[in-house]
Amino acid sequence: MAEEKPRDARLFEFRTYHAEPGKLDALLTRFRDHTCKLFEKHGMTNVGYWVPVENKDNLLIYLMAYPDRAARDASWKGFLADEDWKKAAAASEVNGKLVGKIDELYLTNTDFSRGFPTSVAGGADRLFELRTYTATAGKLPNLHKRFSEHTLELFKKHGMTNGGYFKLTAGQPAADDTLVYFLAHKDAAAAEKSWTSFRADPVWVAAKKASEEAAGGSLTVPDGVKSVFLKPVDFSPVK
Repeated sequence: MAEEKPRDARLFEFRTYHAEPGKLDALLTRFRDHTCKLFEKHGMTNVGYWVPVENKDNLLIYLMAYPDRAARDASWKGFLADEDWKKAAAASEVNGKLVGKIDELYLTNTDFSRGFPTSVAGGADRLFELRTYTATAGKLPNLHKRFSEHTLELFKKHGMTNGGYFKLTAGQPAADDTLVYFLAHKDAAAAEKSWTSFRADPVWVAAKKASEEAAGGSLTVPDGVKSVFLKPVDFSPVK
């Protein structure tokens, strides 16, 4: 029997940049031409870069990886002090700053995460789906158990590609109740077809019912499942 792949124990940083009105293209250009290379120079791993399909808020979303928090902090310190970064930032902001706000989340893989999906052969971009679940108080372990024992295989059965499954590191708001994960689909039509067949699958219906009966109720709070469809930008390592 093949050995099970060990869990990826790195620290992940999930960052959302709120670009100033009309500045998203300039922000993407700065990342493409300078930022990503400088991240790598300072020991950071670029995992993926996306923009929402419906990007009304001018967002850039990306995921980075580090060996641990100390390495993360050291890398950012070196990056921000780098003269090449200072020059690139100044040049890009001659006509005003590019980013109004930055949101950060620190993540680690769940025990059942199988890693981020690699890019497909031929370079075809996939449609990604970012899903965030807020578990009912105390029931995140039950939710993890259902994903581990049933949901991941059922996603695969219905044509979805499992990406990384993450929990928030301790000390962040809602860290004890949040699951964040990524799926990849061929396109929007494939996503709709997959979700329709998944939700109607009697195996899923039975697994959901059994897990909720065992936990004494729903594993997520009302309106506790959020989904955002994302498209990879041209310089994203994962597409």
